[in-house]
Amino acid sequence: MTPGQDRAKSPEGLDDVVASVRRFVRREVVPREGEIEERDEVPADLRRQAIDMGLFGYTIPEEYGGLGMTVLDDVRLAMELGYTSLAFRSMFGTNVGLAGKVLVNAGTPEQRQAWLPRLADGAVASFALTEAEAGSDPSGMTTRATRDGDDFVINGAKRFITNAPIADVFMVFARTGTGPRPTDGISCFLVEAGTPGLTVGPKDVKTGQAGAWTSEVLLDDLRVPAAALVGGAEGVGFATAMRSLATGRLHLAALSVGTIERLLDESVAYAATSRQGGAPIGRFQLVQAMLAETRTDLDAARALVLDAAERYAAGVDPRIGPSTAKLFSTRAAVAAADRALQIHGGMGFMRGTTVERIARDVRVLPVYEGTTQIQQLIIGRELLAAHGGSA
Repeated sequence: MTPGQDRAKSPEGLDDVVASVRRFVRREVVPREGEIEERDEVPADLRRQAIDMGLFGYTIPEEYGGLGMTVLDDVRLAMELGYTSLAFRSMFGTNVGLAGKVLVNAGTPEQRQAWLPRLADGAVASFALTEAEAGSDPSGMTTRATRDGDDFVINGAKRFITNAPIADVFMVFARTGTGPRPTDGISCFLVEAGTPGLTVGPKDVKTGQAGAWTSEVLLDDLRVPAAALVGGAEGVGFATAMRSLATGRLHLAALSVGTIERLLDESVAYAATSRQGGAPIGRFQLVQAMLAETRTDLDAARALVLDAAERYAAGVDPRIGPSTAKLFSTRAAVAAADRALQIHGGMGFMRGTTVERIARDVRVLPVYEGTTQIQQLIIGRELLAAHGGSA
């Protein structure tokens, strides 16, 4: 069974989908991680299989050709996707996450009908929010969209935009006005690739996540019709972005769980077979202690993510839960990678080994979609607000 259309609306149906993705990831993607790293791209046949399985649109509503997965479904699936090269998930991550969610949550019926079926069928969307001086905090955004008759003219630059080199459509955030708060007056526009005035820079050269492409996006007198304004209203872009980022943080936390599981598997296998002094290094108690720490972090992260997703889905915790899940799980993934390198010793420092690649790949997880420090601020402020205080 593939996680395609007509998925049963039942826990058993979801179990089948998760099991199918698990098999595909471990049998088809894991053996080709070296190829992805070396070529700096996901092979076309894996991309085609991902499209056929419905992965490019698994959170898109079924009426638009997607699988209609909920946030609870998403985190379970993301845990399986995190087990392998994060570039594989990144290939469709903006479709089912940030950019796709913008259209699902805030798009007009016409915008949804025009793009969601295409995204579910393999087109790629990009989320163009980050700028040189506006990353985790969009209030510093300088990109502007000026009304000109029935059009808007957009000028500015975006940085580190995932999938920009292969995107078919961009969700571009720009200021259309001002207000008493720094985040007021931010709007979102749907901009098709190839629109005059939109230039995508060369692929960024990154420390890790080869095959997951990011680049700068330049907007120079880019003209779009008023119909490109997402939701048809100005000034709601910040709220739209934050809603997408909340589910994105849960998704990243779940990816981290899958990565921690992979690091644990690699570490246990190495400790059981690599020998020093005539015996496996796993006999050393301090090696066992590192394995125990990673297993504990794995269990804790999984439980936290599932609980946070349930609370988010129930509408009782839209802010703190996603932030605590991302804060803990992404830091735990980095710590697990560090322990895996330590267990592997000199071999862990050699290019071409799995743990060395993962250690480079995971380091960005505590950075994007809101840094660790931003999550701490969100959690602290929400706690004080709930107590009637302020920060």
